[in-house]
Amino acid sequence: MKRNIIAIAIVLTIFGCQNGNKKYASADSVESNELSKEISDSTLTEKIIKTADMRFRVKDVQQTKEQLSKTIKAEGGTVAEFSIESTIQETDKVKQSTDSLKEITSYRTQGYLIAKVPSDKLDEFTNTIAKMAVFVDNQSMKMDDQSISYLANKLKAQNRIDAIEKINKVATKKSANVESSLYIKDDYVDKRIENMQIDNRVKFSTITLNFYQDNTVKTMVVANDNLYDYRPAFINRLWLGIVNGWTIFKEIIIAVSNIWMLILVGVVVFFVIKHFIRKDKIARELATKSLIENNQV
Repeated sequence: MKRNIIAIAIVLTIFGCQNGNKKYASADSVESNELSKEISDSTLTEKIIKTADMRFRVKDVQQTKEQLSKTIKAEGGTVAEFSIESTIQETDKVKQSTDSLKEITSYRTQGYLIAKVPSDKLDEFTNTIAKMAVFVDNQSMKMDDQSISYLANKLKAQNRIDAIEKINKVATKKSANVESSLYIKDDYVDKRIENMQIDNRVKFSTITLNFYQDNTVKTMVVANDNLYDYRPAFINRLWLGIVNGWTIFKEIIIAVSNIWMLILVGVVVFFVIKHFIRKDKIARELATKSLIENNQV
């Protein structure tokens, strides 16, 4: 009897495992079919991002910048960034009169502009720019295929929607699932934003333009900043020196008159010291003379 019961249990276990495997296999098959369907639907959309660069020489940088702005606007694009810079190559100042100089400056002007234009008009736009240039130094275009990244973001976003729906069914206000749901929602938003950015970059291509003109020479009259040239003539300066010398001499006399007592004391001390020195010198001479006479005797 026991043997029959054990045999029946083994048979039921085997059939149960087979049925379970069939269910899991069936679920995996359904999920794989759905994923394949989503991939096949998504791969139909091509996401190509185009970027271009150009460097060229023009006759006038400012006029070229204005023409570029008009052309970009006419093509349905926008100017994202621009700048114009002038760099001084050489400068010199020539004296024209006592109070004026002629300033001669050689400078180089360069322009920098970043624009976004519709991708389908990028080639036409670059051709238009080439016609504005005296000659083109270099130009390039790069194509970046973001189709796979776009598809990945789309599938991940869909997965997050499914996960949020499942979490919300069992979530409570005090459960940790609420925090997980918020995190997944934020990640879902990030994926959507990334795809929106890709869509925008696919629709509008970015082109970077560097343009310059030949060195320009400009002359203008400026004030003479050399202070030496503004001094009076030699005769005037000589007379002013004499007058200034007389003024200094009078100031010295006045200064000496304020210290006359110190000068007087100094003179007295000088003569007293001189007197003692002379007296000592005479005494030494007499002593030497006396010693010589004694030796002779």
